[in-house]
Amino acid sequence: MVSIITVNYRQSAVTNALLRSLKQVKGENFETIVVDNSGTDDYLNLDIDWVNTYLVISPVNRGFAAANNLGLKHAKGEYILFLNNDTVVSFDFLRKLTDTFRIAPNIGAVSPKILYFDQPTLLQYTGYGPMHPITLRMKGRGFRVRDEGQFETCERTHFAHGCAMMVKRSVIDQVGMMPEEYFLYYEEHAWSLAIQRAGYAIYYQPKALVYHRESVSVQKDSPMKTYYLTRNRILLMRNNLFR
Repeated sequence: MVSIITVNYRQSAVTNALLRSLKQVKGENFETIVVDNSGTDDYLNLDIDWVNTYLVISPVNRGFAAANNLGLKHAKGEYILFLNNDTVVSFDFLRKLTDTFRIAPNIGAVSPKILYFDQPTLLQYTGYGPMHPITLRMKGRGFRVRDEGQFETCERTHFAHGCAMMVKRSVIDQVGMMPEEYFLYYEEHAWSLAIQRAGYAIYYQPKALVYHRESVSVQKDSPMKTYYLTRNRILLMRNNLFR
């Protein structure tokens, strides 16, 4: 069984579009857990009246990582998929992700091919290169490149993408939950490092497709986004540079 966890922050219309998309998913037994992180009544507008869809309410904004961890405490699946609410998915993406874990026993996490919702032939994620040892920046492979089938190999990558990442429950039990000190951004990079330090591989799966609206809750180039991207890169550096 797969548990899909998604976080809503005052974006019920966007979250409902994801839920409608998930209703079309075939080939895998799954539950959906919506964590409402709004501290408002926005959850009243969520379309959760569907089998195996559950609502978890946080009265305050816990941040991305803590909200996902709150959902994780209610999850029953062997595999946990952390999926941004500002996405829609292909009907077979879930089976493609779970099938990836059968390639090798040491695979701990996998992310799908991610394209832009408004420009569905434009790539956002097909894997990450290594992190620079000083700046702790990493280059996304194929970022904002037109998808012409050039990244169709399922293979190991350096980091999962926080927009959509599936992790084995047994791996989470070993390495711990998503690090909450980051609040927003870079938590998936810190977690990816911890997963790999524990001896697991992270994979990119091009056959699973997710379409991302990007930064709906935070807004592109907002002061909040700039602050947390900068703060958390420094935090990641402090926590990992000398390990």
